[in-house]
Amino acid sequence: MSEKKMSSSRKHHLKSLMLSIAKGLLEEEEREREVQRSRYMSESCPPVSMPRTMQELQELCREIHHKIDVIDEERYDLEMKVNKSNKEIDDLKIKVQDLMGKFKKPVLRKVRMSADAMLKALLGSKHTVNLDLRANLKQVKKEVKEEELRDVGDWRKNIEDKSGMDGRKKMFEAEA
Repeated sequence: MSEKKMSSSRKHHLKSLMLSIAKGLLEEEEREREVQRSRYMSESCPPVSMPRTMQELQELCREIHHKIDVIDEERYDLEMKVNKSNKEIDDLKIKVQDLMGKFKKPVLRKVRMSADAMLKALLGSKHTVNLDLRANLKQVKKEVKEEELRDVGDWRKNIEDKSGMDGRKKMFEAEA
């Protein structure tokens, strides 16, 4: 509590002084900008005197086209510098991420590829590998058991034989 608190009226007075000084500085900067702008315009764009003959008009057009070409070259050079700087910034960001070890995982898109196309992409176009998965499978022949078919016979007869107490008795006798 060694620091003394400032009264609210004193704070308000200091704040209003700071704002008035800042306002004056901003107005001064605006005037300076306007003076620089008018000076640049007078240097870069002299007043145009309208030519009276066709030859003077053609000469004026040539001068204007030459100035346009020069300005367009400057614009292109500046644009290339900006693009190069942006690329360097991106490379530096990637290097910083590598050094920090934190990576943003990119969003992966679902891609439908066959196994052949995937192997071709991984191994290159020189290696053509055909994956015929069915060629390596064992051939299994289904054998129908005729014995079971003979025993089963007509299903209705089989059910009639097993129905009732006689059927149960036959089942127990057959097992024993």
